[in-house]
Amino acid sequence: MKNLKYIIVTVLALISTSCKDFLTVNPKTEMTKDLFFSTEAGFKDALSGVYIQMKGNNVYGQAMTMTAIEQLISSWDVTANTVEQKLGLFNFTDATVEKSLSSIYSGEYKVIASINAILNQIDERKDVFKTPGMYETIKAECLALRAYCHLDILRLFGPIPTDPSTGNMLAYVTLLSKTPNQLIPFAQYQEALIKDLTDAEFLLKDIDPVIKYSLAELRNPSQTAAFNPADTYFAYRYYRMNYYAVKALQARAYLWFNNKEKAFECAKLVIDAKSNDGSAKFRLGTATDMTNKDYVLTCEHICGLYDFNLYKKYNDLYAAGTLKKGSTATTVTTQLYGNTGTDIREANLWELITLANQSKCYVLKKYQMVEKPQNLAADIKQIPLLRISEMYLIAIEAGTLADAQALWATFRTSRNIAVTTLPADPTALKYELLKEYRKEFYAEGQAYFAYKRINAPKANTLFIPAAAAINYLIPLPKTETINLN
Repeated sequence: MKNLKYIIVTVLALISTSCKDFLTVNPKTEMTKDLFFSTEAGFKDALSGVYIQMKGNNVYGQAMTMTAIEQLISSWDVTANTVEQKLGLFNFTDATVEKSLSSIYSGEYKVIASINAILNQIDERKDVFKTPGMYETIKAECLALRAYCHLDILRLFGPIPTDPSTGNMLAYVTLLSKTPNQLIPFAQYQEALIKDLTDAEFLLKDIDPVIKYSLAELRNPSQTAAFNPADTYFAYRYYRMNYYAVKALQARAYLWFNNKEKAFECAKLVIDAKSNDGSAKFRLGTATDMTNKDYVLTCEHICGLYDFNLYKKYNDLYAAGTLKKGSTATTVTTQLYGNTGTDIREANLWELITLANQSKCYVLKKYQMVEKPQNLAADIKQIPLLRISEMYLIAIEAGTLADAQALWATFRTSRNIAVTTLPADPTALKYELLKEYRKEFYAEGQAYFAYKRINAPKANTLFIPAAAAINYLIPLPKTETINLN
């Protein structure tokens, strides 16, 4: 990580390249931290810069959702001797694989550095906040985002949670410093992560508009609407680490740390969340959403990144056949979905295309969308970070069998597939749920983590090549044996 001045310059550069109306006397890249953090607007800009950073291709814009993380479980067809094939073979000693994973590692910690630049200033400059709730909101989002990135670093580079003593120790970075950050044991890392989420929850639980208003109301703030905030920064909470996103992230983290009671409690709170009209705050998507071409199921997003470039990204990665899976229906329809004939994912998320060389392949339509939608409600350029479907799968695994069966019925019905009886054996239940993680989170990065969390053997995975020897313990990048500063 760099010093504070560099981090501010980086964040400002991100903001200035994404917005056209930042006209100031001093160029933003020359502003000092004293000037930059002297106003509420400066903190808002800095946090916007963090979200922009998270959309980078080496983090959640691609590598941690669509590409590298999915190559680790062979989600896409590959060419021999490429980095993509070597990732799928768990060849972590290869230089190209090491470089690919190192870029994720450094990218995550750079996002954390930008977050820490804000957190290291926000308390001592609390007096610059004039809008009620703004200080609490920005600080809470920063704490939760710091936890989000640290959890993914742990899930990717840390130990298998059932054997935390075997594998890498990692740094939970909370300060900007010129000295190396200490690598800490699994339990200490867990404690720091849970603390960030607990603190974020405390700050948001009484003030976040997402608790009171529906997502539709948050999308349409105005003086004549029910939702009329003092600052439109409080609108569109589903694009930010809102209160329910914090609870969802707690559920994900607690399941990783094998605290099933807390995981169920947090997941169920999000599932049961209601808007002021009594409807579900976050509902499971259905065939109707697919018919309306909302393939990414934005109704399920508890938190997502709005990506202006998602239309182009779809065309470059999917429509062009760069990310493809199979050339016959057997690969996707039969192997992935079991050839149900009814599953809304099976029926709607894939299509057979013809490439320029006249070869045919199946590509995922999840991120297919209109470049310029007619209205805001139809603008679905969102990369999901947390979805309500994951909360169902967490609650099913972590709850009682009776709770699990009821939730399973709701989930399966939404996907238009038969409701089956869940196995009572916990291990068998996990393997049953793995199949759903594989179907549900294609090109979102969560299936690999589901495999790793339970140390899934090859027999309970899908698409991993016969030649691969599964190894969930990714070594630290050689550069880290790098200094994290």
